[in-house]
Amino acid sequence: MSTVTTGSYGSAYGLAYDGAAMLGRQLRRVRNNPGLLILTQTMPITMLLFFGYVFGSALAMPGEEYRAFLVPGLLVATAANGIMTGMFQAAQDIHRGVTDRLRTLPVSRAAVPLGQSVADVLVTAAGTVPLLLVGLAVGWRVEGGALGAAGAVGLLLLFRFATTWIGIFLGLLTRNEEAAGQLGGATFVLPLLSNAYIPTDGLPGWLRTVAEWNPISAVTTALRDLFGNAPVPEGAAWPVTHPVAGSLAWCAVLLAVFVPLAVRRYAHGGR
Repeated sequence: MSTVTTGSYGSAYGLAYDGAAMLGRQLRRVRNNPGLLILTQTMPITMLLFFGYVFGSALAMPGEEYRAFLVPGLLVATAANGIMTGMFQAAQDIHRGVTDRLRTLPVSRAAVPLGQSVADVLVTAAGTVPLLLVGLAVGWRVEGGALGAAGAVGLLLLFRFATTWIGIFLGLLTRNEEAAGQLGGATFVLPLLSNAYIPTDGLPGWLRTVAEWNPISAVTTALRDLFGNAPVPEGAAWPVTHPVAGSLAWCAVLLAVFVPLAVRRYAHGGR
């Protein structure tokens, strides 16, 4: 094992210092790949315009009412894409040998995945602004006050942080960027099995249960409640009827499971 500088592994200062360096690397990586950034930021806007004007004419909540219902769902669906981006970036690094080179450096083993996840949250925060502006243009409004809106944004970014760690672990597990890209594309189905796009009360019993225990449903309901866009539904599963508590519980569980798994996987490589 290579020589380790003092504090690189154990101390909080070493982790913060190394993590900041890895954060800078990830932000430069995003800057040098503007095509992917533009694609990931414009896709939710395209879906808002398509779903908002096509589905809105077919559901019981037409027009602006459905678009106001849809915007929080698209925000959370975009946050859930942290699985896809985290997986692809981690797999790309390990497939191209970057991870092996980084692993030889005297830095905290948690710093590299931490830098990637924090950078992803910062990029997501910036990318959320255009979607919110387009949402305002098509009729969505913040009805719950500034404090509720701030809480909604904070919860959204926490969920993105948690899903990115899932993606990092899966990317380190697949070790191949092509496989990660294909598997990441499959995550598109996750928002479809939730209340992000449609209410769940009209679904068959078993499918409604699956959708309401999907973490995306809890976070989406929490955002709708905090933004003041829709009331909390009655008679749903616990995470949906207690959406803020349910969202925080889901984020805590995901982080408690996948942060140690991702760090351990990174530290041990393919072993």
